[in-house]
Amino acid sequence: MTNSLHSGGYLIGVDGGGSGTRVVLADANGLELARATGGPSGLGLGVERAWREIEAACARAFEAAALPFHWAECSLGCGLAGVNHSGWLAQFHAMTPDVRALAVESDAYTTLLGAHGGEPGVIVALGTGSIAAVLDAGGACRIAGGYGFPSGDEASGAWLGLRAIVHLQQVLDGRAPADAWSDALLARIGGVDRDGLVVWLSGANQTAYATLAPSVFEHCRHPAAAALLTDAGREIARLVAALDPAGALPVALCGGLAAPFEPFVPAGLRARLRAPLADSAAGALQLAKRASGAAPISPARAG
Repeated sequence: MTNSLHSGGYLIGVDGGGSGTRVVLADANGLELARATGGPSGLGLGVERAWREIEAACARAFEAAALPFHWAECSLGCGLAGVNHSGWLAQFHAMTPDVRALAVESDAYTTLLGAHGGEPGVIVALGTGSIAAVLDAGGACRIAGGYGFPSGDEASGAWLGLRAIVHLQQVLDGRAPADAWSDALLARIGGVDRDGLVVWLSGANQTAYATLAPSVFEHCRHPAAAALLTDAGREIARLVAALDPAGALPVALCGGLAAPFEPFVPAGLRARLRAPLADSAAGALQLAKRASGAAPISPARAG
């Protein structure tokens, strides 16, 4: 964990990824006051943008709680995508506003804290990106996957979208017949023909590709979509096996694509799944309280 410390007022847990930002605002004792959302704040999309989205989401949370927002009264715990890139992390710290305290970890770690309440277990976080993490009995955290788009992040929204767009490419140049799925994909990119797709591809990032993932689930009976989802389920199982080869720990699927993916996880793993106790923003709130010098927040109070 990386920390910057000034002095207690409010605690803020921040979950920042490639599709959006979620914050939870609590008082100094960890009593939740409000939640809010914002745009993407994964560091890979730009550190300045990340701070802008985090600040906007925090301001919305204070507004929802009918409280004035001042950074100097806030202790932040941030679980962010991209913190494994040392340059981005250093820039994020350098741009920190005048907060009371700041703790920054990967969104995988805060998801792990939230899902199992700080107890041993495995998570696979499935959203725009993906990553798996385990907290073992000794308190050590290990990670599998999460190398980033486009080479990694198996079974993520961006991973699915990148592969789904191949079906549309093949339809538009006659290698495959048009069908309801290709029509849906074309509608999602706002195009009408091959040239429109080329324009979309030239500007597409992981967030854009992830917007195509829902169409894969919606057309899961399509042979190509079904094959993609089966492959994704296997990738999830491989991530878990790498972290818990004995199959002894509870496993939680987390993130926006957790529920859609669950039916496609191999049966043996599906039997071990448990619902997360809390989300990544709640896990980040635990970081905020640690950074502020207070005792950890119990999962029940963290949300």
